[in-house]
Amino acid sequence: MQNVKVSIVTPCLNSEKTIRDTIESVLYQTYRHIEYIIIDGGSTDYTLEIIKEYVPMFQGKLRYISEADKGIYNAMNKGICMSTGRLIGILNSDDYYEKNAVENIVDKYKDDEYQVLYGYMRVISNDKRPYICKDSHQSILNTMIPHPTCFLSRKIYREFGLYLEGLKIAADYELMLRLNKTGKVHFQCIQEIITNFRCGGASTARRTKYEVSLLRYLYGGLSGAEFVKKIVMDTLQYKV
Repeated sequence: MQNVKVSIVTPCLNSEKTIRDTIESVLYQTYRHIEYIIIDGGSTDYTLEIIKEYVPMFQGKLRYISEADKGIYNAMNKGICMSTGRLIGILNSDDYYEKNAVENIVDKYKDDEYQVLYGYMRVISNDKRPYICKDSHQSILNTMIPHPTCFLSRKIYREFGLYLEGLKIAADYELMLRLNKTGKVHFQCIQEIITNFRCGGASTARRTKYEVSLLRYLYGGLSGAEFVKKIVMDTLQYKV
């Protein structure tokens, strides 16, 4: 389905150190029918100047806004609402795609389905060797699939809603749990590296663990007793 329009949304804030890699990974995709939307939260460094450099190179396919927002999921939701593609991917400003990432995704897209298409993710850390994350939707009640590799059909957002902005770290996980629970959404893993993910983004370990545990409990992945035990153990771990 090589005529499928794909929208890619990048939320960013003060991302001058990494956003060139992010933008260029979209610009040089082997798949060409892409619109690119950057939602800047009001950066005070050189992020906006860098974005503006690339606008002519996209030949009308790059749009951006810069304004204060209510967090990363609010920015994602803004971008989704601005988008017009049949498939929508979220690429954070710390991360970058493999050159054939979108092509590999589109090859598996079926227009008549609620689809979550995702793949493998290379995790890059300053103090560790890179490794490949291959978490599967088959274990979604225990662990999140690699969200930076995910592309969702537009009809999913229309039918089942956007990211919950009340969650600060794990709204992406909540959305996948919500979609899984419907029984209507088809998850498909593409067994290729889609995205390169740099550690050290917005999340903090303690907040992430709490939100993830809460969501697992609410969606049936943890019993009440298991949830309480995890919260207690995590609190003791971070106690000074």
